[in-house]
Amino acid sequence: MQQKKMAAPCGRMTSRPLLQFLSRFSRSPVGNTGFRQFSSATVCRAAFQINEAAERANSPWTLVAAVYLQRLPVISADCSPIEQQFKQMLHQIELEKSVLSDHELRLLEDAERMSRKQADDYDSDEEDSHGDQEIMMAQDLEDIWEQKMKSFQPAPRVRADVDKDLTSAERCLADSLVLLAEQEVGDEKLWLLPQTRWQEGETLRQTAERALTSLPAAGFKATFLGNAPCGVYKYKLPKAIRTENSIGTKVFFFKAILADGAPPKTKKAPFLWVKKSELQKYLKPAYMMKVERFILDL
Repeated sequence: MQQKKMAAPCGRMTSRPLLQFLSRFSRSPVGNTGFRQFSSATVCRAAFQINEAAERANSPWTLVAAVYLQRLPVISADCSPIEQQFKQMLHQIELEKSVLSDHELRLLEDAERMSRKQADDYDSDEEDSHGDQEIMMAQDLEDIWEQKMKSFQPAPRVRADVDKDLTSAERCLADSLVLLAEQEVGDEKLWLLPQTRWQEGETLRQTAERALTSLPAAGFKATFLGNAPCGVYKYKLPKAIRTENSIGTKVFFFKAILADGAPPKTKKAPFLWVKKSELQKYLKPAYMMKVERFILDL
């Protein structure tokens, strides 16, 4: 305890000469001295970065960055019963308040023209002269459109063969998926969000990007959402192997969205694409409790 109490004053004492030295430049007049004038904010920021780097290097915690890579829904989800009723109500309101479209006006004109032709006092000279050109009726257009509609086959929303393949990013297109990677932690293999250990000289976001690119046969292209982590998870090592310089691990999570489609599928891929409801099958309870706080089921 005494060593920890003495460490903070010593750290302030060592950084004080540096601040005094740099502050001289901020108080000196600007001339042909060749030196750049420093502001107090710049001096404080530089001292903070130096202290932060020293604390990271001497920290008894191992720093790890992980990626919460999300594949957004590709198609819209099925409507619930109340959403279906609301949709029908809006359609009925729009139908009642809307005006006739050009096609509907053309149907009325065609119906009026046919009624004039069937009248006893019909005079063909009063009609517009079209010569021998064939007139395309609006009803004929509807028949053509109906035939095209019958030949059109929409893609299925539910694909039993693909939706059961957890290694495919094209499964469950109406749901949001999360990437899990099989990684070694100690002597066991666990399903986790892709992670790797922080290296000196890089930011935690750069570590998270490296964790994603280092996955074997992955080739994921992702868009990271900010430089700040969205969550943190820490655990201590067993007391038998715990030392003063190694207490445990802190995992910082960064959000990212899958971009440019899914990578080509490989055999025996060490990663899975799962829905939020399926995470508890693969993640440990303590890890799952921290992760589900920032995973959105869009």
